[in-house]
Amino acid sequence: MLPLQVIDSFLLNYNVGQALLLVFVLATVGALPLKSRRLVAINTTVFGLVFIMTPQSLAPVHYLFLGIAMLVVGPVLWVTAER
Repeated sequence: MLPLQVIDSFLLNYNVGQALLLVFVLATVGALPLKSRRLVAINTTVFGLVFIMTPQSLAPVHYLFLGIAMLVVGPVLWVTAER
């Protein structure tokens, strides 16, 4: 496992919004081999909620708008997914 100092020194260069965006991209890429659009829709909706609930002091305001867009796209993906 990586020592916490290495992770901390890496994350000091970025804000919380950028770290959450990286985790979202990695989670989405990890879900793609499963070929489930519903799983991608759940992932998008959950991260939309996380981006909206992130305090403004930790992330710039444009991540709030990204969260709102994700909350619109997530349910659309869910509805258009085949069973």
